[in-house]
Amino acid sequence: MGTVLTDAPPTEWTIADVQARLRGFPARRIRIYPTPGTATEQDVLKAEARSDRICELIDGTLVEKTMATYESMLALALAYFLQRYLDANNLGALAGEAGLLMILPGQIRAPDLAFIRWDRLPGRHSPKARPPIYAIAPDLAVEVLSTGNTAHEMKRKLRDYFQAGVRLVWYIEPKIRTARAYTGVREWTEIGPNDSLSGGEILPGFQLPLAQLFARVEGPRDE
Repeated sequence: MGTVLTDAPPTEWTIADVQARLRGFPARRIRIYPTPGTATEQDVLKAEARSDRICELIDGTLVEKTMATYESMLALALAYFLQRYLDANNLGALAGEAGLLMILPGQIRAPDLAFIRWDRLPGRHSPKARPPIYAIAPDLAVEVLSTGNTAHEMKRKLRDYFQAGVRLVWYIEPKIRTARAYTGVREWTEIGPNDSLSGGEILPGFQLPLAQLFARVEGPRDE
């Protein structure tokens, strides 16, 4: 069992206590300071400033976001294709893996990639109106799965996304080069290695073959 991350001296909280609070989340990514259940938006920002690590806020508890190079490269490659689409279809803006979003009261998430329509973005014309964490749910949320993610964790995140009003969620599975496109917690489309991501009603006309996405990261294959 991993060691619970902490920025302070030990508290009365144990690994078992924390895992009981967030069942199915890896203990090594859950911070016991501040005390689980009491963390706030400001604690999320302080944790990033201290450790340069991104934490999400789940039920008042800081949970460190998984960090993996290949998965980050895939997210950036997808952002490249999406930005090309948005350059021709000026519908909104993208946020990357450090883009913290308070999608529900007390629930702060950091999708690997998010698309938000222009008319929903706060402070578009006033830098003073741009908070460090936007209180908004994206129209599209993308998660590139890594070995550090658990099935329970991703089910919880999916439920939170749709409860918050996210309209489309893509889960990309690098290990088997597949994806799932969710339009609801129990409504999804399987996308195989030879199939394409589709923007649907959120990004009309956007189509990206998964093979093209992976090729962008891995380069040409040897014959």
